[in-house]
Amino acid sequence: MEKGLAIKRKGVKEIGEKKLVGFRVVCEDMIGYGQEIPKASMSLDRRKDEIMQLVEPVKLIGAFKPMETSEEDDGYWVCYEVHNFEDIPEGMVSLSVPVQKYAVLHFKGCASEIFHVYSHLHQWIEENGYKRKPEKWTLEIYSKWTETEDHVDLCDPIY
Repeated sequence: MEKGLAIKRKGVKEIGEKKLVGFRVVCEDMIGYGQEIPKASMSLDRRKDEIMQLVEPVKLIGAFKPMETSEEDDGYWVCYEVHNFEDIPEGMVSLSVPVQKYAVLHFKGCASEIFHVYSHLHQWIEENGYKRKPEKWTLEIYSKWTETEDHVDLCDPIY
């Protein structure tokens, strides 16, 4: 395992519907996402006062579908959760993620390492008899995020 990574498995959890407001990032390749997602996160943090009905202003949520199901679903959403959609700020988008069962892995480390951590989560899913649902929304729920360290729950949809 990479130096500095702290992985703690949390098992399976059903997560209720998430109403999200933020920015959608669409890039040609993974390198582009690695550069653009942090920029979008910082921009969203600076503009969070514009978002109505925030649930937790410290909990950033990333959402994406590992298997593209349509052009509208392509990309990565950098968002905050809201109680209800109201007056979406200019340049931002809304996304509703339905109730879903997830395999959840808590990760502490640098955001740039998250991509590598998914292999640990996918292995755990397989070893425990679950199947991934890559056509459904994957969530990355950040309880702490900075340029040097993040605390994030990686939530991969399963059945």
